[in-house]
Amino acid sequence: MTPITHQDQTLLSVETRGRGFRDITTSVRAWVGESGLSSGLLTLFVRHTSASLTIQENADPDVMADLDDALARLAPEDQGLYRHALEGPDDMPAHIRAALTASSLSIPVRDGCLALGTWQGIYLCEHRAKPHRRQVVLHLIGG
Repeated sequence: MTPITHQDQTLLSVETRGRGFRDITTSVRAWVGESGLSSGLLTLFVRHTSASLTIQENADPDVMADLDDALARLAPEDQGLYRHALEGPDDMPAHIRAALTASSLSIPVRDGCLALGTWQGIYLCEHRAKPHRRQVVLHLIGG
């Protein structure tokens, strides 16, 4: 077992184009590679209540389109359904979609690399209709 000898943290800023999924795997991999850690645990945390994180298939873009469609069916933009409407018709559905996904992820690091499966990618899920700048905290601990 490798002792914990190192911790590092950074803030990843992600520009979104509005609702949809933004693949952040390359940026996360690059930062982990620069850390010099060979073994550890990476935690990602999104600092927003209307955005989220997920690990999903990165080979076929239809997977992400179908996931977006499914979330839209689960939390439709219908102002008649929600009490909270101060920030527009997409805000409460965005909160629901974020609650159904994840605000944080944990990914093992092995041999200096993310221990993702062959077809897995890390996605920031933007649940609002307009573009936003989202922040994801990356915290790596290991040896």
